[in-house]
Amino acid sequence: MDQLDLPVFVAQAGPLKGQRWSLGQTIMLGRDATCEVMIADRQISRYHARLTITPEGIIVEDLGSKNGTYHNGILLTTPAMLQDGDLVSVALVQQFLFLVSDSTMPLNEISVHSGRLGMDQKSRRVWVNQKQMNPPLSAQQFKLLWLLYENQGEVIGRIKLVEAVWGEDQSLGVSEQALDALIRRLRDRIAELDSTHQYIDTVRGHGVRLDNPIA
Repeated sequence: MDQLDLPVFVAQAGPLKGQRWSLGQTIMLGRDATCEVMIADRQISRYHARLTITPEGIIVEDLGSKNGTYHNGILLTTPAMLQDGDLVSVALVQQFLFLVSDSTMPLNEISVHSGRLGMDQKSRRVWVNQKQMNPPLSAQQFKLLWLLYENQGEVIGRIKLVEAVWGEDQSLGVSEQALDALIRRLRDRIAELDSTHQYIDTVRGHGVRLDNPIA
């Protein structure tokens, strides 16, 4: 299997920030040097948590650690199946983002749009000014940016934005403030790599659009 087709575990906040692991086999997380993901911190147990590949997906489980493992902010007491965009925190010392590839994506998932900002849908990577965004965007941030990227220059209305990020079934319960906060966080992440240009432009009363200059 191509490496880009494998699920990915990406270190966010913590000592391993920016590192990423393709999940093609069971992975142990802990302080011991034999762990595939070794976290050198006294709050981490020697064998703290494990990611196990099953036919249904990837399961995260705590291995009786002293300081716990958290799944989307909730202390794990039983194994949990990981979903795209989930966050896993090991003893609140190191946070990881789980990303899963979608085998149903079209063959042209790598976009050929020209501009300072570029995206690869399958690997969830984003580049701005030829610099890769690291750590990667959250699942919601990526969905929002991808919609704008595929329709760059066009103004996308708020309803379409909400449906793309949260899904049609949940769109009615999403507030204006939630969407505004997501857009603001996305702008901040892009500005980390290029603060000279505002890529996401708000068109008052209509929606937002991506302004992606060529140079």
